[in-house]
Amino acid sequence: MHFNNAGAALMPEPVLAAVTAHLSLEAMTGGYEAKARAVEKIEHVYDALGKMLNCQRDELAIIENATRAWDMAFYSIPLGPGDRILTAVAEYASNYIAYLQVARRTGAIIDVVPDDEHGQLSVEALRRIMDDRVKLIAITHVPTNNGLVNPAAEVGKVAREAGVLYLLDACQSAGQMPLDVAEIGCDMLSGTGRKYLRGPRGTGFLYVRRERIEELEPPFLDLHAAELTGRDDFKIRPDARRFENWETNFAGKIGLGVAVDYAMEWGLDIIRERINSLAGMLRARLGDMPGVTVRDRGAEKCGIVCFTVEGKSSDEVRRSLGERGINVWVAQQRDTRLDAEGRSLPDLVRASVHYYNSEAEIACLCDALASGI
Repeated sequence: MHFNNAGAALMPEPVLAAVTAHLSLEAMTGGYEAKARAVEKIEHVYDALGKMLNCQRDELAIIENATRAWDMAFYSIPLGPGDRILTAVAEYASNYIAYLQVARRTGAIIDVVPDDEHGQLSVEALRRIMDDRVKLIAITHVPTNNGLVNPAAEVGKVAREAGVLYLLDACQSAGQMPLDVAEIGCDMLSGTGRKYLRGPRGTGFLYVRRERIEELEPPFLDLHAAELTGRDDFKIRPDARRFENWETNFAGKIGLGVAVDYAMEWGLDIIRERINSLAGMLRARLGDMPGVTVRDRGAEKCGIVCFTVEGKSSDEVRRSLGERGINVWVAQQRDTRLDAEGRSLPDLVRASVHYYNSEAEIACLCDALASGI
């Protein structure tokens, strides 16, 4: 039973077949030759993601993972002394480390927007702290340690009104709910293949609004992202692929496109409904169990369910469930330090459901916990 879909979901057969077919082609013909034969399949991922995100293919880059996709966007933003970066309490540690590094280098300032009464980013507080020094709003859509969904579209309205860049980390939301970048109002959005999209590991993507691309110079370039136009000059390509690099995992890229197609065939509204139903069932069952505390917050919740078990460490719970063939994960304090310290949270057991999980599997998980595992 797999309840670690916020870590890496199970690939469907068409995705596995697409990846292994291209790897076999590389083994038989050579990597360059295989790529030349598979151009249409490779290019399809841009069309698939464009359909999923409601954007154009020239606004998309395929990058080796979501962290690097997010990094390529963030580190391309010109910041200077006194410029403000606004983020959320539940921001992911990797992102916050990047804020700290850039703040130390440039003199930029990091300001954390308080939560509202539901535990999600307060849009009212965001509006109050906006000023002319704000250069970037960057938040995580769905935190790694919480079932909440931050109000991304409401944040987008604030960013648009102020003309401020808006970067959304959709690593945990892509594939488990619809993502329309026009509706959200973000200028940049990063995501991964391996989680709710059920794609291969080592695949990520970055959306950059066409009108903003020329403002953003990638932190590093190569001959794919730019052209050497003379001995002492170069030209950066005009589309979002300026954030890519020449060498990439073409089998993974093909697999990502198939994974997006697979999700779109199911329908992301239907997927969200199924995931939310299962997650709601799991939260309700856990909430009725003595010694178990559900730690999720948010007016809107998703497929990530985090909890603690009295008298047991979360890692102990994870190992014990694993021995019974039940996969969960541990959301560590350090992964979302601001939220964890603010709520005095220990490490949390994270059970993340997907549409292929069943009610019977949820019952097995809860029965295992009730038995004292």
